[in-house]
Amino acid sequence: MAVTSSLAAVAAPSDAEPFEALAPLRLPADLRLTPEQFERVCAENREAVLELAADGRIIAMTPTGSETGARNSRLEMRLLLWADKVGGWKVFGSSSGFRLPDGSVLSPDASLVRLERWQALSAEQRRGFAPLCPDLVVELASPSDEGPRGVSALRQKMANYQANGARLGWLLLPQERAVEVWGASGTASRQEQATALEAGADFPSLRLNLLEIWDA
Repeated sequence: MAVTSSLAAVAAPSDAEPFEALAPLRLPADLRLTPEQFERVCAENREAVLELAADGRIIAMTPTGSETGARNSRLEMRLLLWADKVGGWKVFGSSSGFRLPDGSVLSPDASLVRLERWQALSAEQRRGFAPLCPDLVVELASPSDEGPRGVSALRQKMANYQANGARLGWLLLPQERAVEVWGASGTASRQEQATALEAGADFPSLRLNLLEIWDA
């Protein structure tokens, strides 16, 4: 499929067609976009929750349920409190997309980036999808294994983060009260009935109380 014609159909409503007619967003299965084209699509469809695979496929994410949203808010708050206390880190929420080295654009549920890496970016790079992989990525699994927020899809995302330079990844499984810890090597270890997480030396004193996440 020609990318330019497909992109025009997705990103540019006709004069006779109101913007609202694009919702819900419908995408051809064989559509492939560059990261720059994907950024244009996102700019024209700000209510859509989208990610970009390394091969140029658009991944349409479903909004989180209220329970997952509450857990996500608690998670972001704890990371922000830690970052404010120790200094030297930027905290990002689930709406922040990152352009990874492999060309994908992914949005972790929560993430940390070392401040010096963030400050090394230009103002233009900061305004768009920052061209880096976060140091710490956290994903919250949905109750179902179906769709892009299911456990199987999130495991693939975790592997992608590690392959692109993440130093640590946490896949939180609230329904099982379990955690998969993904190290920089790309391997994962599982903690059953987990009540707390220690991030280790790369993130000094970062400790997450999982009970308040599970019960949020």
